[in-house]
This record gives sequence, structure tokens and C-alpha cells, in this order.
Amino acid sequence: MNRPPDIDALSAAELRVLVVELFNRVGVLSATMIELRAEIARLKGLKGRPDIKPPSTPSGMDKASRPATEGTAKRRGGGPKTATRIIHEDRVIPPSQPLPPGSRFKGTEDFVVQDLILRAHVVRYRRERWLTPSGESVVAPFPAGVDGHFGPELRRYVLVQYHQGQVTMPRLLEQLRAFGIDISKRQLVRLLIADQDDFLDEARDVLRAGLETSGWISVDDTGARHKGKNGVCTQIGNDLFTAFRTTASKSRLNFLDCLRAGHTDYVINATALAYMAEHGLAAPLIARLAAHPIRVFADEAAFGAHLSSLGLRDLDVTPNPARVATEGALWGAIAAHGFLRDAVILSDDAGQFKIGLHALCWIHTERLVHKLDAYTETDRLAKERIRGLIWWLYRNLIAYQNDPTPRRKAELKAWFDRIFKRRTGFVMLDRLLKRLLANKPELLMVLERPDIPLHTNGSEGDIRCHVTKRKISGGTRSDIGRDCRDAFLGLAKTCAKLGVTFWDYIGTRLCVPDNKGIAMLPGIIKTRNATA
Repeated sequence: MNRPPDIDALSAAELRVLVVELFNRVGVLSATMIELRAEIARLKGLKGRPDIKPPSTPSGMDKASRPATEGTAKRRGGGPKTATRIIHEDRVIPPSQPLPPGSRFKGTEDFVVQDLILRAHVVRYRRERWLTPSGESVVAPFPAGVDGHFGPELRRYVLVQYHQGQVTMPRLLEQLRAFGIDISKRQLVRLLIADQDDFLDEARDVLRAGLETSGWISVDDTGARHKGKNGVCTQIGNDLFTAFRTTASKSRLNFLDCLRAGHTDYVINATALAYMAEHGLAAPLIARLAAHPIRVFADEAAFGAHLSSLGLRDLDVTPNPARVATEGALWGAIAAHGFLRDAVILSDDAGQFKIGLHALCWIHTERLVHKLDAYTETDRLAKERIRGLIWWLYRNLIAYQNDPTPRRKAELKAWFDRIFKRRTGFVMLDRLLKRLLANKPELLMVLERPDIPLHTNGSEGDIRCHVTKRKISGGTRSDIGRDCRDAFLGLAKTCAKLGVTFWDYIGTRLCVPDNKGIAMLPGIIKTRNATA
């Protein structure tokens, strides 16, 4: 394309057309350059492609878009490492051989050694017993943290090793016995799951605090085994908290139930009625629900009886009225408890997560294009061109997050249409582009909410610990075991995000002597979100 004789004389519409043509040409040249690099490597006889990271690398979209120096700075010396360490013991070592006469003492030469003491420590508490003149027997209380025949330090070690360290129960039992601890497998199981209500409550409150105060959450799920049956573990979180919940299915009803964060009520309010209308429930049925004087139901049984009395369960139509009404009542309960107020739900395009303000992950979007099989050179080039353009748009969305302006917002919307409305002649690719074009509001949610991430990498990283636990320990056999596993894995992830060591957190809750005090995690989350 030749340069026009006078650019200043072009109108705004003509300049817009010119810019579009130039960007198309840049996309074509980028794809051609990638092919030329591959051909040069082949001609030189290299074993693989050169170590050049093109913008079409599917698994590094976010990393490739960061500045080259981010995360690569070398650590500089910050003074003696031992300056901030607490010295627990000083040992003075004299010379190993007699010194000659006239030698003078010149002080000591310090050398700090870190060590770990792991050994059994048995304490016999001899509590005084007194009998008052009135005949009442008084026995001295146990120190704080003593609950049963295993001390708080041992209980902390067991919980941290099993949940954060991912040590299996047989190996943990072998460790403890090697240390000299007299403990059975049944006793170890009790240390892991018995009387953990305080931790379960705090894990639930962490989820509630996150849903109440966060501007966005990302979600994901993975398979889970419970009582010998296949189920699903749902992850909910963001950069301040993580929560897990294992259930029997991955339906939308299940996801909405997870978002209630432990509440059991069903609520018919404006939010619930709007959901029902949006998902195709007939207007007369909505009016029947809205006109009933009872709007709040304590549990599933009460709401199910209500639907039966209104005749919704007897209707055999699509969509199922009882299911849509139940989903709406769950969504209404979520709103009634103040959860997800104007918060965005970021997901990988799984259907059960598509509710409320919804955004899609760009990594998964690009991956759909990457996975297409191209059998001709023309189709392969068309696929690479589209991937290059998606990468270019992705980088510009990141730039928009750093400096959102109305002009850039309009330009990115226009570019989205140009990319996903084009037809390449590659039939499968064209069908995919058409489908992705329909997801424009979710993919461009970042233009309205620059604070949300463009991917669900955080969720995939969070849920990896649950996958690891499933692989090394299998499934759970009891409901309390399932709940404890979900709670402690979520608390460990939350502690890491808040900059709290899980060791200190468990020590504080178990009243380990001289342990660093850790505040309640829900309060920390609310404070961080309030000051963000």
C-alpha cells in the first residue's frame, strides 16, 4: 500500500480506514515473520526453534506481556543475614589445644548455625486439688492450649504437615512414631478431623468476608472423590482469599449454593424475580411466586414444599420451572446476605459460572484457537494470524488497565469486532470466531472494570493443591473429613495471600506458647478490601 500524497488532507473516516489497513498489514507481517524464523531454524539444521518467544505462545500470555525486567531483578546484599535472627543459645568454644605462654584473649568470632529440634517431649501436669470448708472440690485448670493427651505443638505439626506439607497419613504416622510419640492411627485421625469447628467456622467466614467486600472473584472446579463416588470441588477466591467446597455435582444449583457461604435460606426478592425472568420462567409463574406473602424459606425442604403448593413441580416444560425458581431463590439469598454486590465473576466459560456480572478468561479463549487442527498451509497461516491479533489485543487490554481512557475503550471495542468478525476461509476457525464474538460483553468486561484480571491463572494455581491432595491421598470417607480438608487447604492458601505463615496461624489458634499472634483472617480481608 503506497502512502497517500497528503495525509493531512484526509478526512477522519479516511484516516480510520487507513489505520485499519495498516494494522491488518502488521498482523500479516507478524505471522510471516514467525514463519520465516521457523524456516531459518530448519535450514540451519537446528534441533528446534530458536529461543524466541513469539506472541503466539499459548501458555505465557500474561508473562509475555509484562516488562522484561519484571521479576528478574537480582537480589542485592542487605547486610548480615543474622542481624534480624533471634539467638536462642550462645555456646563459647575454647581452643582445642593448650596455648603458648603470653597469648592474649582477643574476644570471640561468631558463627551462627540454624538447627531444628524434633523430639518427643512428655509433660505430666500435676494439678493441685483442694477441698474447701464447704466441701467443694477445686482442681487447678490446664494451661491454655492443652486439650487432650496431645499438646498444641504436636497438633500444630500434624495439621501443617498434613494439609500444607501434603504428607499422607501413613507417612505422618511413621514420622511421629520415629520421633518417639506413642500414637495410633485412630488418634492421628482424630487430631486431623475431630473438634475442628473453630477452623471450619473461620474458613466459612473467610468466604463470607471475601464475597461481601471484594470487587471480583475468580472460580474454577476439579474432580473430587467422596465416599467412593465422583464429585466436584469448587474453588472461589481472588488475590486476598481462597475457599474450597466439595459437593456431588457441578451444576449451577451447586455453584449458587457454594456462593451462599453456609447459609441455608431461599429468598424471593427483586433479584430472584429478575433472575427468573432472565432465564425464561413464564411470567404467570413469576407473578404467582411474587404474589405469595411468604418470601423467605429456612431450607431446601421448606422451599420445595412451597414450589409443590404452587404447582411448579408438576410442570413438565423447558426450562424446568422448579429448577429456574430454585436457582432464582438461591441468587436472591446471595443478594439478601450482601454477597457479590456489583462484583464480577471471572471464569473459564463453564456454563454453571455464568451468572451476574460475568467475565471470561482470555487465556482459555486463545487456547481454543490454539487447539484447532489445521491440515493445510493456508489454514495454518490463517490460525496464526488470528492468534497474533488476539495477542496484540490482549496486550492493549493490559495497557488499558494501567491507563483507562474513553478513547482507548472505544478503539478496543472496535478492534474486537474487526478481529472476531473477520472470515478467513478456514471453516472451523470462522465458526469459533463467530462463537467468541457472541462472548464480547464477557471478554471486554475489563473495559468497564479495569480492576479485574484478564485470566483465571489465580484459580488454577489455587486449585492445584486440591488436585495434589487428591492424587496422593485419594478421596475422603466422612463428611467431616471432607469439610476439614476443604477448610484447611483454603485457610493455608488465604494465609499465603495475606502474607501470614500458616505455621504461626495454626499456632495462634491452638494457643501454642510464645507464638506470634495472628488476627482473624476475615477481619484482615475486610480491612484490606476497605483500604484498596
